[in-house]
Amino acid sequence: MSVLDQFKLDGQVVVITGGGRGIGEAIALGMAEAGADIVVAARRTHEIEAVAEKVRALGRRALAITTDMMEIEQVQALADQTVKEMGALTCWVSNAGGADDRVPRTLLEMPEKQWDFQMNLNLKAVWTGAQAAGNHMKDNGGGNKPSPFNGPYAVAKSGVNNLTQTLAVEMAPLGIRVNSVSPGPIPTEVFLEFTKMTEEDIPNMGKQFGVPLGRIGMPEDIAPACVYLASEASSWMTGQDIKINGGL
Repeated sequence: MSVLDQFKLDGQVVVITGGGRGIGEAIALGMAEAGADIVVAARRTHEIEAVAEKVRALGRRALAITTDMMEIEQVQALADQTVKEMGALTCWVSNAGGADDRVPRTLLEMPEKQWDFQMNLNLKAVWTGAQAAGNHMKDNGGGNKPSPFNGPYAVAKSGVNNLTQTLAVEMAPLGIRVNSVSPGPIPTEVFLEFTKMTEEDIPNMGKQFGVPLGRIGMPEDIAPACVYLASEASSWMTGQDIKINGGL
């Protein structure tokens, strides 16, 4: 097998949560180009349907399943429906995340409601997704920087790093690898709302955020890492976090 062949995702069925836009959409299209069939899940039905159509235009099978990732029953149903309709589930990308009201606050100002929301979406939903996917996959062989004014998000993502390492050890005997990707600043809809910036600000964001490589990241910068982690090219890699942040 050649090096390039190891990056092919032919025969894989990939679930991508938060897949209706931004980074999730880019991951879905990137993995489809590498040969995978794609299941996109999010709460906005029209968005995931649009992404599914783009995947089909690339010649791959696609399924859009409306899902609230904070409802464990819906997460389990997502995994079950994927296997039922697509015939397999070989890779799960927990991309859904963010904050509910997108208001910058210090931890001293943080209402309990916002703390709980972010823990459930950014950390608990990663575990419920891993559990739902892992229970299907096992039967088929198959450190964060401070984040001022968005503390719960940073805390949750630090928890995800530890969860990744723990799941990697526990699932290794089942033939399941678990890795994570930590993007730097990417001008998604949530990011722009949180920072009170607009698309017109994007060309200057690299300088404003002090990115050593000189530019802000884009959703398409994240997709290749996900292709790598899902492919045979990373077959001896588990429990690791890939940072894609322009050198920050």
